[in-house]
Amino acid sequence: FVDICFSFTTVPKMLADHILETQTISFCGCLTQMYFVFMFVDMDNFLLAVMAYDHFVAVCHPLHYTARMTHQLCALLVAGLWVVANLNVLLHTLLMAPLSFYADNAITHFFCDVTPLLKLSCSDTHLNEVIILSEGALVMITPFLCILASYMHITCTVLKVPSTKGRWKAFSTCGSHLAVVLLFYSTIIAVYFNPLSSHSAEKDTIATVLYTVVTP
Repeated sequence: FVDICFSFTTVPKMLADHILETQTISFCGCLTQMYFVFMFVDMDNFLLAVMAYDHFVAVCHPLHYTARMTHQLCALLVAGLWVVANLNVLLHTLLMAPLSFYADNAITHFFCDVTPLLKLSCSDTHLNEVIILSEGALVMITPFLCILASYMHITCTVLKVPSTKGRWKAFSTCGSHLAVVLLFYSTIIAVYFNPLSSHSAEKDTIATVLYTVVTP
């Protein structure tokens, strides 16, 4: 559901702009799109960590799996992470709303992304950058560290399996998840956790397409 909604926040508008050749969006529409894009980015981020924990329990504690990964725990995790994602994105949206922009701007991107918008602003964006590099980094890096910890335990457990077939079977269940994790985090870190001065529109657009369209 999150991945479908994630794609729907950018792809339909991008296709409509291409077909109708209008390529315009209001400031309120831009902020709304930005809000939902990053809410689903955060949810993807959190759910990848939960999936890593799920793999960890399944591989390292298979006999305890049904006792640990209960429906109540899953529902609580999803609800809690949904609240955290909304609060995080609300902070960035409220910080973006008061910024001043010239009457007409061309966003060198296929959707309303934070970095291109900050570049277009004629206000002081120092606070926005600090929040992105601090609070934003905390929200992204904490789940990533949880994923790393889970896979370290999984690797240690799998290497103890005597048969090659058994090791391959255990690793193959994590393959698609690992591929998405690597693609998702490498592109997001490249786009958002560098100073604005080091960005180029072409590289940012390519990297953003990878995590907004390819990973879902």
